[in-house]
Amino acid sequence: MRPSALIFVLAAVFGDLTAGVPIQDSPRQRLLDGKPLPARYRTNPPPPYTPGHREPYDRAVDAIGKQLDPLPYRNGHGASVLGPWNRKRARQNPDLVRPPSTDRGNMPNLRWSFVDSHMRIEEGGWTRQTTVRELPASVELAGVNMRLDEGVIRELHWHKEAEWAYVLEGSVRVTALDYEGGTFMDDLSKGDLWYFPAGVPHSLQGLGPNGTEFLLIFDSGSFEEESTFLLTDWLAHTPQSVLSKNFHLPPEIFAHIPASERYIFQGSKPPSPSLSDDFPPGKYVKKSKQQFTHRLLAQPPKNTTGGAVRMADSTNFPASRTVAAAHVLIAPSALREMHWHPTADEWSLILRGRARVTVFGAEGSARTFDYQAGDVGVVPKNMGHFVENIGDEEIEMLEIFRADRFRDFSLFQWLGETPRRMVADTLFQGDPKAGEKFLKEIEDAGKDEVTMPPVDEDEDTRWSVEEDL
Repeated sequence: MRPSALIFVLAAVFGDLTAGVPIQDSPRQRLLDGKPLPARYRTNPPPPYTPGHREPYDRAVDAIGKQLDPLPYRNGHGASVLGPWNRKRARQNPDLVRPPSTDRGNMPNLRWSFVDSHMRIEEGGWTRQTTVRELPASVELAGVNMRLDEGVIRELHWHKEAEWAYVLEGSVRVTALDYEGGTFMDDLSKGDLWYFPAGVPHSLQGLGPNGTEFLLIFDSGSFEEESTFLLTDWLAHTPQSVLSKNFHLPPEIFAHIPASERYIFQGSKPPSPSLSDDFPPGKYVKKSKQQFTHRLLAQPPKNTTGGAVRMADSTNFPASRTVAAAHVLIAPSALREMHWHPTADEWSLILRGRARVTVFGAEGSARTFDYQAGDVGVVPKNMGHFVENIGDEEIEMLEIFRADRFRDFSLFQWLGETPRRMVADTLFQGDPKAGEKFLKEIEDAGKDEVTMPPVDEDEDTRWSVEEDL
């Protein structure tokens, strides 16, 4: 382009030659009309993930919501990526691409997505798992995500481990035989729980037009879904002569039983919605005195300043002796406060929303992870952490523990219940004015599991998506 032509174009863009562009679209006229300027006319600070961007406070950035492409630049350091680069994967994990300046050390991976798990597809359903094999940090608990369509049965079986479950969607009928020989049956829907102790035989069936989907938790990270004790698998590997003796029937009765496990298969629908119509007859059949199910979402929540919490453990769900859990809602901009769990690792599943989590592992180590729906996170016991909502929708998540009780320590509460002079000496010995403000804030400190901080007026949100792109 000739220099004279370049000058003309630049003048037209910035409104100096108003005849060069329509008057109603000039920057000056748009400002007079109270209209915003297009991104190309603004002179805001550089957007995130650029060499000129500065962020002294390590604020979170919602790369997915703002459709940004994270790059390894932080406060003037870093460089562009010249080799292969998975932009979508980087967008899901901005704090791995550009870690906060506070991250240090060699903490292992504590995040896994169920979408990366192997999917076993069966007749009318599927299953996938996250165990210590997929996520090495998952040593105390294993998770299985399972789907059963209407009428589809997860066949009669039992496990070496106890089984805890949360219904994600739909309806399911559960049956079991307790240790005393009592029959248990119940129909569950979204937000309900069940718990079967180790060895208790049970079955599951999807109900309603869409069946069900649920999360199963087993109290051992080395659990293997393939190692379940299945009724058909056992009978297929037992001589028919033995089956004849056991069930007092001619051996030919068993000529056509399944030759191998059925696992998940299409079954007949219950005769009616009533449990009593499906309850087995017989003079030795008795109803179980155990309550193996619990309506978690039906219980009143503990409302906090930034969300709500519901907890289920042996105190309100007595059958659940080895698994405790919390259902947590975190509003946009709110924080699952800084805390730690003293007796068990936390195994969490994000049901919806986007979160940033930093885990502190002592010895100067800390690592930050980003989570979205379907992601599993593990925080080893006693490691300090928080969950920050970095998206524009509410976070819904489950916190699950191999424990009989839900227990955590709140950092805010602990400092509020520690002698004030010790807190000031530890944190603010060289800044008494800041110490005074801090002590005033924690004076009446109570546990606020999900806290809503005041609006940060210093936070710079003036850059836009268009600028970054």
